[in-house]
Amino acid sequence: MIDSDKEDRWFKGSSGTGTARGDSVKDPVEGAVYGTREEMEKKFLLPPPLFKHRDLTKISNSSPRIAKQKLTNSINHLNFTDGYLWAHLRDPRYEEDVFIHAYPEPCMGETITCRWSKENTTGFEYHRFLNLVLDDGMSVILVPVKLLNINSEGFTIEMPEAGYVLGKRQARRFPCQGITADISQSGFLARGELLDFSALSFRIRVAPCLDGSFHWLNTDEPITLTLCQGQKIIFADPCRFIDQTSSMSVKDIVLAPLMKQFHRFRGRKMRSPRVQLAPSSSINFEHPLSGKRVQRDIHDISVGGFSVHERNDESVLIPGMIIHTLRISYSGTLAIPCTAQVMYRRKGKGELFRCGLAILDMNASTYGKLSNVLGNVLDPCLHVSDEISMDALWEFFFKTGFLYPKKYRSIESHKNALKETYRKLYQASPEISTHVTYQKNGDIYGHAAIMRAYERTWMVHHLAARPMPGVTSHTGLNVLKQLLNYYDGLHHLPSVKMDYMMFYFRPENRFPNLFFGGFARDLNNASACSMDLFAYKNYSIQSPRNTLPDKWSLRGFSSADSYSLERSYRNQSGGLMLRALDLGQEHSGTPTLKELYKSHGLTRDWKVYSLAHAHELKAVLVVNQSDLGLNLSDLLNGIKIIITDPTGLPWDILSSAIDRLTGIYTVDSIPVLVYPHTYLEGVDVPYEKQYYAWVMDTQYGRRYLEYMKDRTRIKLRFILKFLVKRYLKR
Repeated sequence: MIDSDKEDRWFKGSSGTGTARGDSVKDPVEGAVYGTREEMEKKFLLPPPLFKHRDLTKISNSSPRIAKQKLTNSINHLNFTDGYLWAHLRDPRYEEDVFIHAYPEPCMGETITCRWSKENTTGFEYHRFLNLVLDDGMSVILVPVKLLNINSEGFTIEMPEAGYVLGKRQARRFPCQGITADISQSGFLARGELLDFSALSFRIRVAPCLDGSFHWLNTDEPITLTLCQGQKIIFADPCRFIDQTSSMSVKDIVLAPLMKQFHRFRGRKMRSPRVQLAPSSSINFEHPLSGKRVQRDIHDISVGGFSVHERNDESVLIPGMIIHTLRISYSGTLAIPCTAQVMYRRKGKGELFRCGLAILDMNASTYGKLSNVLGNVLDPCLHVSDEISMDALWEFFFKTGFLYPKKYRSIESHKNALKETYRKLYQASPEISTHVTYQKNGDIYGHAAIMRAYERTWMVHHLAARPMPGVTSHTGLNVLKQLLNYYDGLHHLPSVKMDYMMFYFRPENRFPNLFFGGFARDLNNASACSMDLFAYKNYSIQSPRNTLPDKWSLRGFSSADSYSLERSYRNQSGGLMLRALDLGQEHSGTPTLKELYKSHGLTRDWKVYSLAHAHELKAVLVVNQSDLGLNLSDLLNGIKIIITDPTGLPWDILSSAIDRLTGIYTVDSIPVLVYPHTYLEGVDVPYEKQYYAWVMDTQYGRRYLEYMKDRTRIKLRFILKFLVKRYLKR
């Protein structure tokens, strides 16, 4: 038993009067050192809070009753889940009420036996026992007691015929463990832990950091609350103050989120289409605050997010909360892991609330699976990153003229290696590449692909289509439309590492010149979307000739060269090509793109060299290496040359430098792309064709999508008018 004088002094000491946070707390009678106040608080060796609202425990004639059997089941459920209830006690000396944690033993319906919590100080067996209080998170249930036995270990009471519901919350509360809580306001910072939460509020226990004081906290102004689990942020948004305890050293504070709805990404005119899946789909996750498993049926879904419904008494989704380990399940077979954030919580019909969640991240392969499911709902002929017949793919490339005679002749001797490369790309579904096809009965009528070409740059390629029998709509437009829907949710996913989108196309090719080049011209902002014209030359590999003439050097690209290159390119173009090609950029993290390709049995690498005369940079050579035909035009398996100073740079010097860098290639010739294209014309060197290098900063992806969808609608209207006119003429 605790001596009454000693207990009284302990209660006063724990209230914060006369003891600093760093000072040791001593027993005033025996002189034992308990530790610093902060250590004591961390161990929860504080007396229970005083309960001052006695009127809340009064039973009225209108209080709903809970039958004995239901009460017994609730107590056994608490035991099964290692939960606790509250013992409502009164100190006979001071007539003060306290609530104490107690853990129930299995109950057979006649008596209730509970153990005192080890977190509490002892001595409560000498208090007057008033009630048991159960809190199921939604309702507070009071159980009148007839005490049979009480000691330092626990107590036993007779089970009453009924309990009483004293109040019902607007939303269920859930206890928490292991969630750190920080609150900040204009320089004030307090840190502690999250005790419990509901869909409407949080209850935290915090102490001021450094030399701060709760006197600095203005409860009339917004307070920023940050909740973390380890190193992961779960919630970080402004809240309004609701309530607090009176202690000035450690406070229990109740906060309510201010934001009921917000937008994770910039607004846009057109959203990705939302669909309702059949068979049904659902989400499953371990709640980041409570640690409990949660499942909700999906109401509708797009590549960017989804919505679910919750009953008021089961609401656990709080606007702003981030769920790092959410899994979308479709038809009970397909599982799609992702990171999501709750965007809003709105009142629906009856007791339902509608909650919207945005997809923040998932890997490219997983995203492809989700896009394929949604694409099939919108159009059964559309397939995204789906396994396809390789025979049908090659037949499509030949029928559309994508593999024209001259191109096929250049790859014919390596066709077996080419087949194996494409099998890995199209059937292993790696995160480095994805494809969109328009199919019917296994035949392919439209195709587009994108692949990660540089560390943070993805490249569109292999865009082709052919008419589908019996279908009047433009197949190429259908593929492009689905590619846009796919891109809409892809580019903002951090795991995908898509800072730039690149596309090479010939100036005379009207389709990409309209849908890609048209956007760059319409935007008229080279720092957002640029086009640089290259001259393409098929270069025959030769053994290195004599060494470079005196004062000429071919060396590794340096930071000094980067400055000269950027200055030259800025004055010629001012576009995004250098960033997209990863020139002069530093990246952290693993795996590298080279390692990622290697893990799929593929090759992707590039090295950068500088050609200089008397220490003056003349050209930069980007030596790209990949599996033959990774891009059928081999634009990732050749050398790109950026001329920084054409004055005094003859072709024989440049070609000699090229010859020194071709030893890594196993073919007779490679494509050489030269920028600006006027250089080869200036030195009277013929070339076969020209290519635009179209590059877009994905931060402008929304504007690009709006432009493309507008153009798609215009094109479709044009086609329909054309068909109507032709029909009328007949």
